Amino acid sequence: MSIARVLSIAGSASQGSAGIQADLKTFQEFDVYGMSAITAMVANNRTTNQGIFTQPIEAIEAQVYASLEHVGVDALKTGMLFTEEIIDCVAGLIQQSEVPSIVVDPVMVGKMGSQLLKDEAIQSLVSKMVPLATIITPNLHEAARMLETKVPETPDEMKNVARQLYELGPEHVLVKGGALEGYPAVDMLYDGKSITELETERIQTIHTSGAGCTYSAAITAELAKGKSVEEAVRRAKSFVTTAIRHALSFERGIGSTYHAAHRKEL
Repeated sequence: MSIARVLSIAGSASQGSAGIQADLKTFQEFDVYGMSAITAMVANNRTTNQGIFTQPIEAIEAQVYASLEHVGVDALKTGMLFTEEIIDCVAGLIQQSEVPSIVVDPVMVGKMGSQLLKDEAIQSLVSKMVPLATIITPNLHEAARMLETKVPETPDEMKNVARQLYELGPEHVLVKGGALEGYPAVDMLYDGKSITELETERIQTIHTSGAGCTYSAAITAELAKGKSVEEAVRRAKSFVTTAIRHALSFERGIGSTYHAAHRKEL
């Protein structure tokens, strides 16, 4: 049996809605073989005094090498990297791997408010990870931090930001407009020549934990199966929109996108 192989290099979210957990659920829904390399564990709670635990560089390297050696990787994505040291490590591993499709999700702040990338590591992410990317997938706030500019407030400003991000070296840029107030849920995909607008209904819910991770994981899965970037993004946007429409609330704050929703709707 032949199956596309995908790897997520990201943080573990113990509550299951985001990070590695969201990625693996998404990979399963897209019928690809999912693997993971955990960079850190995020387990914020009111009982202990610490909620983020980074993994040793040696552990991150071992996980990536194990995936490459025992299975092979057709596409990979990065999520939470947190520190400059981890970014340096992951960038080097990607360059050595020669994996053809790289999705860089520049995760900076979680839905629960956790800082998932240290301030001093942003420039390393921009200079070392972004140029390796087949596509980067920042939301509005991440895009603004990467460019050291104000957060886009209109679709036209999103387009300008996409063009500026492209100058940093990725092959494609997807600026996600989920936080763009007063407009439908519109994203801008830029390939260096033209901008494609992808628009769906705006779903009024706070239960969107894991939406960004899920979106980028779905893109990764489709790229691994040989789809074009635009095809992958369109399919991923449809998937994550359905996951948000049927989001799960556990009546304990922000709930989770529901990864099985698309399959159940069909």
